Amino acid sequence: MKACLFFLSMFICSISFAQNTVEGSIVEKNNLPVVGANVKVVGETTVTIADSEGKFLLKTSLNFPFEIEVSSIGFVTKKIMVTSKKQLMGIVLKEEQNVLDEIVVSASRTPERVFESPVTIERMGIADVKKTASSTFYDGLENLKEVQMNTSSLTFKSINTRGFATVANTRFMQLVDGMDNSSPLLNFVLGNMVGVSEIDVQSVELLPGASSALYGANAFNGILFMNSKSPFNYQGITAYVKYGQTSQKAAGVNDFVDYGIRMAHAFDKHFAAKANFTYMRGTDWYATNYNDKTVSGRDRSHLNYDGINVYGDEVSTNIYNVGQKMIASGAWAAAGLPSGFADYLPKENVSRTGYNETDLTDNKASNTKIDLSLHFRPFGNENFEIIWLSKFGFGNAVYQGANRYYLNNFFMQQHKLEFKGKNFFLRGYTTSEDGGQSYDMLFTGINVNRAWKSDDVWFGTYAATYAGAVGNPSSPFYNNPTAAHSYARSQADVGRLMPGTAAFKSAFNSVIAEPNVLSGSKLVDNSKIYHSDVNYNFKDLIKFAEIQIGGSFREYRLNSHGRIYTDADSPIHYNEYGAYTQLVKKFVDDRLKFTGSVRYDKSQNFNGNFSPRLSLVYAAGENKQHNFRASFQTGFRNPTTQDQYIGFNVGNAVLIGSAPENLSRYSETLPVSTTTGQFFNGGATKVMTGEEAYGNSYVATTVQAFAALAPTNPVAASALLRKANVDYVKPEKVKAFELGYRSYVNKMSVDISGYYNIYNDFIGNLNVVSPYYGTVQDAPNVLAGPTDPGVQTLHALQNDNFRVYQLFTNTDVEIRSFGFGLGLSRKIYKDYEFGVNYNYAEFDFNQAKDPSFEAGFNTPKHRVKASFGNEKLFKNFGFNISGRWNSDYKWESSMVDGMVKSATVFDAQINYSIPSLKSTLKIAASNIGGKEYAQVLGAGLIGQQYFASWTINP
Repeated sequence: MKACLFFLSMFICSISFAQNTVEGSIVEKNNLPVVGANVKVVGETTVTIADSEGKFLLKTSLNFPFEIEVSSIGFVTKKIMVTSKKQLMGIVLKEEQNVLDEIVVSASRTPERVFESPVTIERMGIADVKKTASSTFYDGLENLKEVQMNTSSLTFKSINTRGFATVANTRFMQLVDGMDNSSPLLNFVLGNMVGVSEIDVQSVELLPGASSALYGANAFNGILFMNSKSPFNYQGITAYVKYGQTSQKAAGVNDFVDYGIRMAHAFDKHFAAKANFTYMRGTDWYATNYNDKTVSGRDRSHLNYDGINVYGDEVSTNIYNVGQKMIASGAWAAAGLPSGFADYLPKENVSRTGYNETDLTDNKASNTKIDLSLHFRPFGNENFEIIWLSKFGFGNAVYQGANRYYLNNFFMQQHKLEFKGKNFFLRGYTTSEDGGQSYDMLFTGINVNRAWKSDDVWFGTYAATYAGAVGNPSSPFYNNPTAAHSYARSQADVGRLMPGTAAFKSAFNSVIAEPNVLSGSKLVDNSKIYHSDVNYNFKDLIKFAEIQIGGSFREYRLNSHGRIYTDADSPIHYNEYGAYTQLVKKFVDDRLKFTGSVRYDKSQNFNGNFSPRLSLVYAAGENKQHNFRASFQTGFRNPTTQDQYIGFNVGNAVLIGSAPENLSRYSETLPVSTTTGQFFNGGATKVMTGEEAYGNSYVATTVQAFAALAPTNPVAASALLRKANVDYVKPEKVKAFELGYRSYVNKMSVDISGYYNIYNDFIGNLNVVSPYYGTVQDAPNVLAGPTDPGVQTLHALQNDNFRVYQLFTNTDVEIRSFGFGLGLSRKIYKDYEFGVNYNYAEFDFNQAKDPSFEAGFNTPKHRVKASFGNEKLFKNFGFNISGRWNSDYKWESSMVDGMVKSATVFDAQINYSIPSLKSTLKIAASNIGGKEYAQVLGAGLIGQQYFASWTINP
């Protein structure tokens, strides 16, 4: 508490000793005041803001002469020398109409104009944040060229570029003030849950495509940089509040609130500090897709229904085998049924009755972000600065992977110490997380079901009721299988816990508090990452070219207490490191720019990889206004911690990572069903490990084909079976080619880019089926005797004596992706701005060469986005309208496959500035057309969101 009081006191107890005063006014070319322009003393922290009439008053302790800097979004920064107190300043700012002149850092790790960037780059600045009609600036990134947004829930959205999109996007990196804010456990970004407040955003830069040459293994398909404001340059108290509503057919109309405050102060030229706090809450988009996961057109009336957003119905068994087991145990006779009645049971699977997702979550979404930073400049200037930054984020959201997971009171924190100067930086940070009360919805449904009736009792009741109903001539359901099945389910469901009742709530709370998947669904996570980066630019020491060197080191500490990873006995530790160098040289009167870089990365479990990048940029035309660029680079992605160390039971399968020590570390004891006789003499249970999954299993798709044909033609069916020859997962690689053109012609910005990527050893999942006994082989001979190892596996498959696994491996088939993008923007009349961009994306994968592999491109072939607005429609009033359209596309994931329909979405906002109150009012709406649409199959449909906001600036 004392530390907090001390920190807050720094904002309210500072004293300024001003000796000299400078005053003046700031206008634009039409003599209109530039409201809110920043005026600062060059080399000092003294800053003031122009008022509603463009006037300013600046106080400083410096003696004359000194230089001041005047800046404002949308205008060219201007510096003026001040020689005396009597010098009344009349400053005219020139509009900065060309976005290609904006400065970016990410493309080459050094400041350069967008126009000169060697690769495609997109940028969002402070003015763009103000213009967005989305509820947050992060949502507004969707309107950038190249960006595809995947919405898993209201507070959890992931960004993707250039294909192969998932919610759990491990091929895309996101840096916040230089820190990778991916989840240590899951290895992917949780949207902006631990990111930046929109009132603290300085800039956002996006590099689509491979960026491994400078940023390492995870920057495989793109990287996003979010940079916050320095308290030396942006001081004072800024606050905002938003209130609105979300509207969705399934969820109805619900309130939405979002508010935040930023406090920043430079106490002198040596020391500054800032603090941010934001809070958002609302009602999530209800996920109500009740289509069957595997069979199109199948509904709840089917015996073996498995709904996408229904949980508990994944528990399924062959009802004929249930009857045989009951006969063997005497339970059939005890029910008063003749043994012959068991023959009425179909040799089909029946699933338990599940619970809807809306019954298993309160659908509340929230996010709280807090960050504190201290900044120290020992020499009083930007040449050397020491920064301590702490970030905290927690809240509620739904994450979709193999299942749907409710992140309930999820908590993540980051702490960074950084030393940076004109030509270098050295930073180290740690990221840690706590799963809170998060849980798996699938196991919640399964174990709430088991809490009121065990699977054996439920299926036994179903089998006995069905056989007695359909086989007894005196039964009203005699010889009527459809009605008999309905009746059997109703009897098996007697005693079912109904959502909303006290009994259901009690069972639900008990299940989500228990991490053991046999009776609970809680997700446990206390994982950490330790990371360090260093970079040095020799531009002041070496003159013939700009040369940089750098490197990084990372250590993972995985600790799910055995719930997700095979770390029940102790946390899993492993590390990776990398080093790079880059050379930039200009030729031909600075028209030709060459950039060459190479990076070496080594992970503890894999061989090292080199990632080179070469690019040429040529500025043609009399004024160098035509910019042509070409680049080639390679990238790679190390298998994630999940790919290597996961051992996660997701109900209908177990996810097994392929690190060699992981295979023996995962084991489970499973009951052997039905009488096995001479086929298996190993007892009533079988211990299965990851060794069986990778070494003794059939490809799941061939088992499905076998099951469909075996009842009528067992010989032909067994010939379909194929052994899964699965290698341990290894890094995937890409060779990326890109061509581009940028120009500013007739007041129009033009940006054209095209890419062609070649992927090798692409990482994906393969579902396999491992029998409890026998030896897996291609096309086992069904006519051989019961002691034949292949025949034993057939017996296991036909009697539910098998386990399904999802393995992580690479495909041997080369995958190619290609596409192009076009972006145009200009002022079409006075201050009316119009922008449009188009992206085409396609991939090539020969499915016939690897039928069981899913590439998961998950990207529309066509996307169009446009915006139209005027920030100066009349005094203090502006507006903006944006629209986007995408074609439909196939969605492939470990949870569900299917088609995502095309969507057309329009957003709009109006804003009004009140200079006297130093504030801005905004009214905005997303999806004003109201047609709900999906971005992720299995997630809730996205409805409308509209709000009013009030932002107060210093």
